[in-house]
Amino acid sequence: MNKKISAAVIVLLLGGMAFLGYSLMQEKQANRDMQELAALDKQEMEKEYQNFAAQYSEMKTYIKNDSLIAELTAEQERTQKLLEELKRTHASDAAEITRLKKELATVRAVLRSYVIQIDSLNRLNQSLQDENDSVRAKLEQSNQQNQELATQKASLSEKVAIAAQLDATNITLSALNKKGKTEKYMKHAKTLGVGFTITKNVTATNGVRTVYVRVTTPEGEVLDGGGTFAYSGKQLAWSMKKDIEYTGEETSLMLYWTVGEYLGGGQYNVSIFCDGQAIGQRNFTFNK
Repeated sequence: MNKKISAAVIVLLLGGMAFLGYSLMQEKQANRDMQELAALDKQEMEKEYQNFAAQYSEMKTYIKNDSLIAELTAEQERTQKLLEELKRTHASDAAEITRLKKELATVRAVLRSYVIQIDSLNRLNQSLQDENDSVRAKLEQSNQQNQELATQKASLSEKVAIAAQLDATNITLSALNKKGKTEKYMKHAKTLGVGFTITKNVTATNGVRTVYVRVTTPEGEVLDGGGTFAYSGKQLAWSMKKDIEYTGEETSLMLYWTVGEYLGGGQYNVSIFCDGQAIGQRNFTFNK
């Protein structure tokens, strides 16, 4: 009898060890996937910082206003400093990456304001050149100036595309019970609600946009919404998506995900994507 009991105990112990080993393997894979995504995100941020710094250099080449050149130089140096900080930061340092991502949004907004300012100056110059076109003696000179302006506008169009990237702010993640009330404990959640605001952007093209939301659990798993989207050369699974009519004005959104299985406590991550770009992310901690 004792031998049977001992054998049963051994079988249970071996089964428990096998389950623990499988769980550890799954957790390691999930951690590797999160690290890979974090590294991709950091790489994209570095490219944007480098691009912004290069845009400042290019803008200064065809501006004759010394005061404006000084302002562009200061912003370029600040952008370069933030890029160096990002390069020294490990992809797993979520707090520092989040800070530098916020700084990146600020850099983009500042660059956008200079693009608009320079575009206004170019429009004024074009108006003066159009008046000069009426003077036949200066027709050849005006044609040459128009050609130069066309080249500058082509370059400016590329800068506008960078400045037109959308930003998502005021991101929230709510655990809602069956009555739609907010819960502190994720185990009581029947629905997850993700809210955020897409900021005003007068340089962005109006039209229909598809916004994707990824919610990652403390175990590194993405809550499945049934499809994928392209980001940085890869296909990523989304948890929620929504098509919106963006008009350039501030737009608030709320998306929902139905909980099918038990969700535990811990840190959840919400990442938002649009137009092939990561436009916002935030971490949330829920009780068990």
